[in-house]
Amino acid sequence: MVVSTSPLPQAVALPRGERVPVRDLPAATAPGPVRVRCPRAPIRTLEAQHRDAILHHLLTLGERDRYLRFGYAAQDEHIRRYVDGLRFGLDEVFGIFNRRLELIAMAHLAYMVSSERGSDSAEFGVSVSAHARGRGYGHQLFGRAVVHARNHGVRYLYIHALSENAPMLRIARSAGATVVQHAGESECHLELPPADFESHVSELIEEEVARTDYWLKACRRGWRRLMRWLAARG
Repeated sequence: MVVSTSPLPQAVALPRGERVPVRDLPAATAPGPVRVRCPRAPIRTLEAQHRDAILHHLLTLGERDRYLRFGYAAQDEHIRRYVDGLRFGLDEVFGIFNRRLELIAMAHLAYMVSSERGSDSAEFGVSVSAHARGRGYGHQLFGRAVVHARNHGVRYLYIHALSENAPMLRIARSAGATVVQHAGESECHLELPPADFESHVSELIEEEVARTDYWLKACRRGWRRLMRWLAARG
């Protein structure tokens, strides 16, 4: 390390009221890129009463998004059959609602029951509405599903996706999953650690927070409807 021994420059006193021209000031250093961390969204467990919201969410997906979500060009009838076949009470479905109680992102954790290993494996799928992307909802839903799977004895989590589904593969790789690609398709598998006290408590708290958030949004929606009705009558 080299230490300079030259004397420090002395400050020059300026006459009272005189200002340094802006052009003589050193240029400010340009700020680097700023990474904005999106706030965590309340994620609640969906139930059979939410079938209509799930159907509406999936039907609003564009043709390309349907192809990436289901692995084929899913038509409206295919989506209706998928929603009708959701096994609430066996599988788990998680969702994120906006302030108008519209489902804008959802994940499906389907248990893979086999005679060899029982139900220690599950498959994960996720979809996010086009206008709600870029907020990390896919990653958050994946994290929520992983915690739930751990707490219910799942050891292996699988993701089947098209190799061109870059967001889904990015989620899998960021979690440390092994990705095997073949003939335009990718299979990701992740071995999960066993559940612990922290995973059980965190899931319990997150579910209660999400249900409270949903209830508050429902109250606000009901209040707005009441005010509109009163305004129309008055």
